[in-house]
Amino acid sequence: MLLSISGLPGSGTTTVGKLLAVHYSVEMISAGDVFRGLAKERGMTLADFGSLAESDPSIDIEIDKRQSEIANNSDGLILEGRLAGHMAGNALKVWIKAPMEVRVRRIVEREGSSFDVRMQETLEREASEALRYKEIHSIDINDLSIYDLVIDSTRWDQFAITAILKQAIDACGGFE
Repeated sequence: MLLSISGLPGSGTTTVGKLLAVHYSVEMISAGDVFRGLAKERGMTLADFGSLAESDPSIDIEIDKRQSEIANNSDGLILEGRLAGHMAGNALKVWIKAPMEVRVRRIVEREGSSFDVRMQETLEREASEALRYKEIHSIDINDLSIYDLVIDSTRWDQFAITAILKQAIDACGGFE
């Protein structure tokens, strides 16, 4: 089985993915890990590489290509990232959502700074990413129709969401 977990920053995708990876003893590959790997390959800091990615579409294309290759040549893993569901053809596809204010509060708790600063950064980042996804892949990040499950992480915490997803995963035969 291949599981993709997607969602916007602060929705809980990484936390839930890690919990599921531990429970099932499977590997989790995140787009963030791929991004960090590409930065390291180029000898760049994450901040510098992030700035470069905003002006160089080939970086997004390379990240997506690597995730797609991993997804299409692997089984028994979790693929986590904003476009993971689009890159993983035969996966059980999950989108975790939460309202902007909730997500920004989580980002502030995780990374610090003020709510207003993080809100502005998140609005700008999401607008930039949505535009790039549309231009590069013709993907509307707000179209959730490709997902098998859409879960609101304001209703349930990471443990309840993990329990829900374990039921879905096991009903599909698990990671055998």
